[in-house]
Amino acid sequence: MHSTASCCRYQFGSALQLFTVFLLICLWNNNHNKLCEARPQTVEHEKITVDKKCGYESCPKTKPNMLNVHLVPHTHDDVGWLKTVDQYYYGSQTLIQKAGVQYILDSVVQELLKDSEKRFIYVESAFFFKWWREQTPELQEQVKMLVNEGRLEFIGGAWSMNDEATAHYQSIVDQFTWGLRRLNDTFGECARPRVGWQIDPFGHSREMASMFAQMGFDGLFFGRLDYQDKMERLTTKSAEMIWRASANLDEPAHLFTGALYNQYQPPPGFCFDILCADEPIIDAKHSPDNNVNRRVDEFIAISRNMSKGYRTNNILVTMGEDFHYQNAISWYKNLDKLIKYTNARQENGSNVNLLYSTPSCYLKSLHDAGITWPTKDDDFFPYASDPHAYWTGYFTSRPTLKRYERVGNHFLQVCKQLTAMAPKIAGQFEPHLSFLREAMGVMQHHDAVTGTEKQAVAADYARRLEVAIRACATNTKEILNQLTIDTSRNTPERELGKRERRWATGPKKEYLFKFETCTLLNISSCAVPEQADKFTLTLYNPLAQTVTDYVRVPVPNVNYIVKDFDDVTIETQFLPVPAPVQDLNFRKSSATYELVFTATELPALGYKSYYITKTNGNNMKPVPDPPNQSSFTSIGNEFIRLNFDTNGFLVTVTSDGMTRIVNQEFVYYEAATGNNREFRNRSSGAYIFRPARDQVRSIALQPKLKIYRGDLVEEVHQSFNEWVSQVVRVYRQQRHAEFEWLVGPIPVDDGKGKEIVSRFNSDISNADIFYTDSNGREMIKRKRDHRDTWKLKLLEHTAGNYYPITTKIALEDDTARMAILTDRAQGGSSMGAGSLELMIHRRLLHDDAFGVNEALNETAYGEGLVARGTHYLIVGSSKKNQSPTTQAIERFTQLQKLLPAWSLFSNAENISYEDWRGNFTNIYTGVGMELPANIHLMSYEPWHENEILVRFEHILEKDEDPDYSQAVQFNVKNILTNQNIVDMRETTLSANAWLGDNQRMQFVPDGPEVAYNSYGVYERSLDQQLLLRADRPLAAAKFHNEVERDKREEEELLQMTTNRLKFNIYEAEELNRERAEKLRKVKVPIRRLHDENMKNDDDRFLIELSPMEMRTYILTIEKEN
Repeated sequence: MHSTASCCRYQFGSALQLFTVFLLICLWNNNHNKLCEARPQTVEHEKITVDKKCGYESCPKTKPNMLNVHLVPHTHDDVGWLKTVDQYYYGSQTLIQKAGVQYILDSVVQELLKDSEKRFIYVESAFFFKWWREQTPELQEQVKMLVNEGRLEFIGGAWSMNDEATAHYQSIVDQFTWGLRRLNDTFGECARPRVGWQIDPFGHSREMASMFAQMGFDGLFFGRLDYQDKMERLTTKSAEMIWRASANLDEPAHLFTGALYNQYQPPPGFCFDILCADEPIIDAKHSPDNNVNRRVDEFIAISRNMSKGYRTNNILVTMGEDFHYQNAISWYKNLDKLIKYTNARQENGSNVNLLYSTPSCYLKSLHDAGITWPTKDDDFFPYASDPHAYWTGYFTSRPTLKRYERVGNHFLQVCKQLTAMAPKIAGQFEPHLSFLREAMGVMQHHDAVTGTEKQAVAADYARRLEVAIRACATNTKEILNQLTIDTSRNTPERELGKRERRWATGPKKEYLFKFETCTLLNISSCAVPEQADKFTLTLYNPLAQTVTDYVRVPVPNVNYIVKDFDDVTIETQFLPVPAPVQDLNFRKSSATYELVFTATELPALGYKSYYITKTNGNNMKPVPDPPNQSSFTSIGNEFIRLNFDTNGFLVTVTSDGMTRIVNQEFVYYEAATGNNREFRNRSSGAYIFRPARDQVRSIALQPKLKIYRGDLVEEVHQSFNEWVSQVVRVYRQQRHAEFEWLVGPIPVDDGKGKEIVSRFNSDISNADIFYTDSNGREMIKRKRDHRDTWKLKLLEHTAGNYYPITTKIALEDDTARMAILTDRAQGGSSMGAGSLELMIHRRLLHDDAFGVNEALNETAYGEGLVARGTHYLIVGSSKKNQSPTTQAIERFTQLQKLLPAWSLFSNAENISYEDWRGNFTNIYTGVGMELPANIHLMSYEPWHENEILVRFEHILEKDEDPDYSQAVQFNVKNILTNQNIVDMRETTLSANAWLGDNQRMQFVPDGPEVAYNSYGVYERSLDQQLLLRADRPLAAAKFHNEVERDKREEEELLQMTTNRLKFNIYEAEELNRERAEKLRKVKVPIRRLHDENMKNDDDRFLIELSPMEMRTYILTIEKEN
């Protein structure tokens, strides 16, 4: 498997050694070698002699009573796509794509230095800081001048332009925090972006807009939205709006948002890049090719036509595209002429005014217009670029890479926390941590975690993340050894409940534990427990709550005992590694069993170690139940019970005192194939999900079953065919069931691509309504065949009803609720009453013609890719009168599955149990008081010197639980008692501005009397449908009459025309607006945490969190001498 089986078998030793040497050189030469800048310091700005006039103050003046055309020079630099990150930066592999980012920045800076009127925006911090380290101090000072004068403006500012469907909110916030910190440390306030610029992601999430608002951004502009939605918005002048991006947070999550007219390309015919073939402006007076008048006429006509879709006398025209400005003079020279000759016509009565501008200056003009704006409460998913191209396939594409990204986030949190808690700081800690931060930032790119890159680039992403994880693993190893071996501290007097923070009491040992991470645990393989007769297992809990976790250790036989530090032998159970896993041809493991035990009371933000010994006993090997052909088979516990019929399928689930019909099956959609020359001939591909027909095909009619039972867990091993199998399990005292699926190699010998789905059918009457999460946070209400803000017409019934599932999909009726949690991003839907489905794997044989030019046909070890993952099923009451509700249980489970205990193994052949128990610290917590279950310590990491960044979040919505949806108040000093906190100051969500100093622009919404029809509604003809070309969708958006059509396609498009001539606003069923208005009326009580033994009366350290609120603080720490 790609994420943990394939990618982790690369030989990275030499790469890691080189990286280590590089870091040592950097540390030795920290003050002199700019190339080694891994932790930039705050800049000394006194070298800059010019006055600062950046941000909105640097904006050019517009002209009243004229159409002000804001020309925005920009480049869109993918942090990997058709080429790897380094190939794009250095400009290699030109036969794949002519693109070199270093030349773009070199060229643009020189052009900006020549003319103070010119502007340029830049987005991708990953590329910028790679370039920045290579520049001379003199040029760096010149770039600082450009930033301070607002001529070079950073927009977005994250490490990459992240995807919004498959990226998890924790990773998004992390990569913004890091990119914005680098900008702030390098340039200061003038580099702080005020506008989001998500021009290429394939749809836009509500939570992303909410996070932009909470990070202090004033607005957001994006390029892609559904072609029906876009035409509606341009027709009704609602392409710019106030996005009310949270049903819980109200105005702090409102964000002005605009959809760009040309996606992000220049207008047709006006691309002046060396990569384009458009006609330049020829102004030689006596040249027979002089085209000034014609070109100006064309541009004025385009500008006036664009202005018909917007409310003010300002329009934004993007002047750039993918990897443009490698020779910036070709752009600027022609733009200078275009501005000069167009504005010259003002003397003859023209009302068109062209100016160099930026998105933030355009936003300022909209704000200054002083008008009201429409509002939006849902999101922009799914995105369709034409009637047959719904971009819903990438929700699942490359499932193993998606899982590996989630593993990377998990370990990043572990590494950040341990680095912040290190008793002794080592010089390499910060560079190692920054390396992983940046690798994870790259993974959020909209062609990385999405799975829409070429195969070679996907392998490079996995390699980068693997090396970064190994680098940060040296931090965790050293810090855990410090905590485990250090006996210099006094034992704390206070006990934490039944737990005590225990330090070694014997003499200090000069022994280093390995604390190794086993990256192949998902295929039950790990060298240490397979080879050692004695080993330790350290479980690090990254949550700020005490948790109980079930641990599975791959072992070669069943003769092992597990003991904790209190000389207590832990109850164990042995289960066979499922036969399909053992049979994987790339699995090189001697483990045939899994040792299962319960790790109870794992300390919050801490670890607990166990000593595991191979014995000479003769334990009973696990034996399955005898075959049952006459009655149902049942597994479960006192909270949840699953029943299987004689055919081997799940049929009912009993939970919360009721039994509901729930069955689960694997099915697949056959992928559509075509030549992509016409819309109806679109192939399913990396981006596009398009089944050949809406009906699914069954994978098996009677799976083979084996049932294993024990005191800790009961399991059903299902084998559907030679390439699909599953283990369904229920652990003791757990309220959910696990469905661990194994899919692949998907057969394609029949020449047909296949899209594999796990489908759960129930008797819950959900009336076509279901819920999907937004980046792992708030839930969005969905309805089949429906969009909240326009009347939807579908030619692709299945694909048009698929939505991104980052962590959860759910449905309910008045009595029951069913939810499925995922371990990675996937596409999902409810395609029938009471039904939920999740696409888990795809193997396709044709490209969809959206640029990758490769079929999504992943292979590994000479055959199709194998993927393994887990779904978590929760069924319960939909009532909310008793806590914890089913929704609260879902939230708690979701967090625990996102950040479970991280397993670290150490060979203990040379340490006896008595020595280990008496001389090492085998349990530790980093908190003085754990947080309640509804509060998550989302970030805990070292910041600047003597500073720690912390971020807390409330993980429930207002209406999910009577108790856990309450606001919570607590004192930070009572929580983080291991840090000597002397000051605390709140920042924006991204930690790049003090919250009290942050003033966002305010925009006024339309009043209730203003409807869509306020700005005129009329029916568009077929020739006015603005669509991407079927045969060359990346070229530009074109009106549909430029594409040849036959009679059948005319009939199809006739269905897609706008039909709002007589549309009444009250006919719109805005599900999410109704829910948001309901939640705005909810007043939540406050729960105050008190601990009499650790009472702290200093109000400076009090925090109050309301439902779904995230708050970020910088703690100042006083270090011990």
